[in-house]
Amino acid sequence: MSKSSSRIFFILSLIFLVAFIIATVLEQHAYAGWLLMACFLCAALGIRAYELLKGYSYTIMIFAVVSLAMYYPQYFVMVGDFKLSKLIVPLLQIIMFGMGTALSYKDFARVMQMPKGVIVGILCQYSIMPFVGWAITLLFAFPPEIAAGIILVGSCPSGLASNVMSYLARANLALSVTLTAVATMLAPLMTPFYMQLLAGQYVAVDFWAMMWDICKIVIIPVGVGLIFNHYLHGRFKWLDEAMPLVSMIGIAVIITIITAAGRNDLLVVGPLLILATFVHNTSGFFLGYWASRLARMPEQDCRTVALEVGLQNGGLASGLALAMGKLSTVGLAPAVFGPLMNITGSSLALWWRSKPLPEDKVAGVKAPV
Repeated sequence: MSKSSSRIFFILSLIFLVAFIIATVLEQHAYAGWLLMACFLCAALGIRAYELLKGYSYTIMIFAVVSLAMYYPQYFVMVGDFKLSKLIVPLLQIIMFGMGTALSYKDFARVMQMPKGVIVGILCQYSIMPFVGWAITLLFAFPPEIAAGIILVGSCPSGLASNVMSYLARANLALSVTLTAVATMLAPLMTPFYMQLLAGQYVAVDFWAMMWDICKIVIIPVGVGLIFNHYLHGRFKWLDEAMPLVSMIGIAVIITIITAAGRNDLLVVGPLLILATFVHNTSGFFLGYWASRLARMPEQDCRTVALEVGLQNGGLASGLALAMGKLSTVGLAPAVFGPLMNITGSSLALWWRSKPLPEDKVAGVKAPV
């Protein structure tokens, strides 16, 4: 996209924003949601002309569809007699299958090649985020099921977003992929354990039922994708190209459905939940990084662990909230965490990308822009 086309989209975005404000002041809410959606959509298209900002385009598009869900939730809850929430688990399974096709057995074999990085990373993943989430529920006076959702996000493994951010941050991509794979395989044990331990005071948690739900949503699809990649790698190039797009659309649909389902609760706790989620997310980055520094790991690996800890698999948390029958309450924290972590994660990754690594300084290499 050219810079001139980008300016047109920015002007349109500003016009729609002004129209949205006027419609809101005049209490014309039937039109305000569409105007806000158009504002976000034009802004998302406009920034695609700028290499440094285009990574935020997807997140802004998420805001566009979430705007519709907040203003017109009735369109995203039911279609006829069909509950749209029934789409969440199949969409997650497709996304997890795509994750499996991006993995190989070598990613698990790397555990032996970089044991320190994997051990530190997994320990940080399954200690920092669950307990930070639990601490946040003590600080903020959320209703019990909203609080349980925060702990659920913290108890889930990292997702594919951490691999993308690690690449952008010039971190250790091989370690990132391995940590994501190992953390995902441990999820059937670790996530129910922490939910029972830390969230049991807020909601009833069935350890074995949650373990089976994680296997259905994550382990089986990832395993099938792994086998598919091993035996049919390169034979379906269209699938390799399509899966990232399918995953992005799937995540957008899931977040929209959850937002619509929990719209009334979100109106009550929204700003406070966003603040709590921001604290949870950025604490993961900060504590993950400095725990790795204390373990005397290289800068690349410290960046990797920080991103792995701070970027959680919000999709899995959403699926588990649905399985618990509490999508509109427990599912709210994952719905907020997803878009927010993309903003903070992208910002951190791009900032790190501009900072040379210690080995680059020694060699006199400049960090890429």
